[in-house]
Amino acid sequence: MITDGAQLLDINGQRKYLHAREAKRLLAAAARADRETRLFCHLLYYTGCRVSEGLALTPRLLDTELARVVFRTLKRRKLVHRAVPLPAPFLRELAELAKHRALDERLFPWSRSTGWRRIKALMDAAGIDGPQATPKGLRHHFGVHAIGCKMAESSVGRWLGHAEPKSTYIYTAALGDEERALVRRMWKER
Repeated sequence: MITDGAQLLDINGQRKYLHAREAKRLLAAAARADRETRLFCHLLYYTGCRVSEGLALTPRLLDTELARVVFRTLKRRKLVHRAVPLPAPFLRELAELAKHRALDERLFPWSRSTGWRRIKALMDAAGIDGPQATPKGLRHHFGVHAIGCKMAESSVGRWLGHAEPKSTYIYTAALGDEERALVRRMWKER
């Protein structure tokens, strides 16, 4: 299963996920953007959703009682919904935006390419380049970060809408700070 980790690297061996420092710079760039772009970026950051899943979000899919958002999972043959927890302050911001929309009106009424370009522009503003400088790089960051924070693989897979555990397993192969600390200890033993 070691080769599964290669999915987090492109054909040139470059990372396809944002590092924590890059994610921090992205959020700083988003703070300077217009409200909708900032909220959309934070939605991808906090949930790991795909661009199209985030764009399909409506006020009806905000569950303020349980502090979560519900996505229709893409890339499935059957209709599958998944609930992803959100930080309460961010959910309040989404709920505020939702006040100005009908229950089934999209919160972010853009095309997929517009949503993608807005995130890519934030990546550029944050000085992030390479294969990780895409909305999918942010999705991969969510998976790597969640596993690094010791979240259960089953929870991470459910939040990302994975049908198979092996899809989530790839995030365990990322070289994180904890693994670097273990390797440093190993090097000191010599």
